[in-house]
Amino acid sequence: QVQLVESGGGLVQAGGSLRLSCAASGRTFSMMGWFRQAPGKEREFVAAISWSGGSTNYADSVKRRFTISRDHAKNTVYLQMNSLKPEGTAVYYCAASVLSIPTMRLPDFGSWGQGTQITVSS
Repeated sequence: QVQLVESGGGLVQAGGSLRLSCAASGRTFSMMGWFRQAPGKEREFVAAISWSGGSTNYADSVKRRFTISRDHAKNTVYLQMNSLKPEGTAVYYCAASVLSIPTMRLPDFGSWGQGTQITVSS
C-alpha cells in the first residue's frame, strides 16, 4: 500500500522559514513534488524533483526562496521554505509520480498525501 505522509506544517510569521517532510512507503517514485491549495483556489504546483535529484522544477512564485531535496535512504522528500509570504498560506500536499521526465502537471502525479496546513501571518 502506497502512502505519503507529510509533516512540518504550522504557523509562521512573514519572512520566516519552515521545512516540510514527506515520507513515502510502499514503493519508490521517479518524481516527487509539492503542490499547495489556498482557500477558494485551485491546487497549484510548487516544486518537483527527479529520482536522482539532478532535475528540479519550481513555480516562479517560489524560486530562490524554496528548495526541494530528497533522501533515498529514507524515501523522503523535503521542502525548505524561506522568506515565507502571507500569500503562501495554504494546505501543502506531497505528490509522487511514476514518470521519469520532469513534470509540473497535476494529473501526472498519481499518489498524494493528506496535506499539511501552513499559515503565514503578516
